[in-house]
Amino acid sequence: MSDAIRPTTTPATLPFGEWPSSITAEQLAVGGNRVSAPSLVGGHLWWTEGLAAEDGRQAIVRSARPVRRPGVTSHGLGPVETVTVLPAPYNARSRVHEYGGASWLAIDDGRDSPLILFVNFADQRIHRFREGEAPTPLSPIGETVASAAGPSLRWAQPVHVQRPGHDDEVWWICEDHTGAEGIERYVAAVPLDGSAADDATLIRRVTPSSRFVAHPRLSPDGAHLAWISWEHPQMPWDGTELRVGRVEAGVVVEDAVLDGDTGTSVLQPEWRDASRLIWLSDRTGWWNPWTATLGKDPRPVLTSGPAGDPEVAEQEFAGPLWQLGQTWLTLLDADTALVVHGTAVDRLGVLDIPAGVVRELDLPHTMITGVRHRADGLLAFAGVSPEEFSGVHAGALVRGVGDDGAGRADGWRIEGLHTVRSSREDAPDPGLLPVPEPITVTAAAGQQVHAVLYRPRNAGAQAPEGELPPYIAQVHGGPTGQAAVGLSLGIAYYTSRGIGVVDINYGGSTGFGRTYRDRLKGQWGVVDVEDTVEVMRHLVRAGIADGERLGIEGGSAGGWTTLACLTRTEEFSAGVSSFGVADAVALAQDTHDFESRYLDGLIGRYPEEASVYVERAPLNHVDSLSCPVLLLQGDEDPIVPPNQAEMFRDALAAKGIPHAYLLFEGEQHGFRKAENIIAAQEASLSFYGQVFGFEPVGIPRLELTR
Repeated sequence: MSDAIRPTTTPATLPFGEWPSSITAEQLAVGGNRVSAPSLVGGHLWWTEGLAAEDGRQAIVRSARPVRRPGVTSHGLGPVETVTVLPAPYNARSRVHEYGGASWLAIDDGRDSPLILFVNFADQRIHRFREGEAPTPLSPIGETVASAAGPSLRWAQPVHVQRPGHDDEVWWICEDHTGAEGIERYVAAVPLDGSAADDATLIRRVTPSSRFVAHPRLSPDGAHLAWISWEHPQMPWDGTELRVGRVEAGVVVEDAVLDGDTGTSVLQPEWRDASRLIWLSDRTGWWNPWTATLGKDPRPVLTSGPAGDPEVAEQEFAGPLWQLGQTWLTLLDADTALVVHGTAVDRLGVLDIPAGVVRELDLPHTMITGVRHRADGLLAFAGVSPEEFSGVHAGALVRGVGDDGAGRADGWRIEGLHTVRSSREDAPDPGLLPVPEPITVTAAAGQQVHAVLYRPRNAGAQAPEGELPPYIAQVHGGPTGQAAVGLSLGIAYYTSRGIGVVDINYGGSTGFGRTYRDRLKGQWGVVDVEDTVEVMRHLVRAGIADGERLGIEGGSAGGWTTLACLTRTEEFSAGVSSFGVADAVALAQDTHDFESRYLDGLIGRYPEEASVYVERAPLNHVDSLSCPVLLLQGDEDPIVPPNQAEMFRDALAAKGIPHAYLLFEGEQHGFRKAENIIAAQEASLSFYGQVFGFEPVGIPRLELTR
């Protein structure tokens, strides 16, 4: 046990911010790996692991031994020995939309080891290999072009296609920057024999081109393809179309829209059988499951069944499609599916499609992704809970008749639930970890604002009587994102030292329905600022936070909200912006394709409403700012380029405001290198200490300039 935690002794009395903590920036950077995207292939459990010790390289990892469901063998589930299958320096990371997503696929083809296909980050080429072999390329080299700020051909979301009477294929989403008409995206078949590595003409286009494409799904009989598409200026949470096309000779020859439009977001089509689809649509104001037989009108699953529950229908069954390959629905058979759903927090349930009924499964997790199921009942998913760091979990999904005990869902239950791989194998002492508290604040105008409160907590320390803690408002990116209710070591880094944190789901956040999400339409820089301020005022009024020591921090769109709060209000005395937006006009003129028209919905059409862009930009209101600012930025960021931070830095210097600017070499939109994560975290803590009047223990002092 750390010297900082001695529950059997009297806690040391120390000012907030100076509590000793064994949670270090080094532990944040290299003490764990990001784990995600579980897959069940060839008897093993596979997943993606961001290796902190290798600059965040995305490796493909599997369990060392076959994984059985509990009850089948004595070595069922639990923490497992792992094998890193993808050798260095290969990095399974796609740049489609810059945010990437599904970048690899393992196929059990009856050989000794599965065939593995992946997109390599450096060149964005598709490669193939089997374990123990050197990867070889399948796709051609995409020349570096200015519009792509990198390789001109990019690939994501591979789908193993088995068409009756044809050889197996893998279809990919291709992002193509080579055309004279600009960027286009389409589904394409890439030969598995490597012949297209030197001859791009051998790549077969399967679908017509669209600006954006997601979720390709081939029907079991190979006769139809379903997929999602959308065009500028929509984002996938604004308006998409579910298209279904007839397939002949491996190409879609005609297609039609089954659901969706510019004001309805539809996601993740799945084939129940050769003629019936199920998907997720927010046409009612909530992402809910819908179904249809080809040639017939869609119907809502939850309210059209004989036992449908309107209350369950007012929950989200999907989320924002920031990365390709995200899923929320997993079919068990034609009439049954596992569904991730909820409001503010995720739950896992079993959906009886004909009846329109969802039965909850008893799980502690509050954020659930990547649910996978195997025929023998093995269940795997990635998740986080209020008491457990993110990880890959597994158990047995069992159907049987029984009582209403824990874990039962109308005959369904989960047995032997275990964490197979945690992102934090060296988890700190529980006495250093905060307890997340979801809160809802009613603002002056009557609207509700949601947040997650993390109070200072350290079993080995207490504050002097009467002292209130400083608090940091954390504002998520997106801005179409969501603050999770779960354990975060980054938050514990602050709270274990006596600094409170509140993670704010301002209007525009997901998880609370379309009406809440659309509150930010045309109001970015207004609603997010107002909601953040309302939450902080609530904490001060309630005697939770010291109103003289309020900080704010956020990255990307959260950086915009941070800078807007600092320049538009007087609530905060310090702010940290990580790769944040400072100038909306500059962003509209210089960002990547996926978000290049995002601001049309958040602010207004550009250049028609350029005056609104100018008025909203924090850069244009530095004259009203009087508190110190820390700016953190990656020098290779294609989404929010460094000029955003540098323009704001120059404005701060011109006014003589204390500030610091740290530019990290080789970093993109977010920091992956251990030394940079450490530097950013320690700089932030030193910065808050200087502003709030405490001296952090063992932290290098950040130099502020004017």
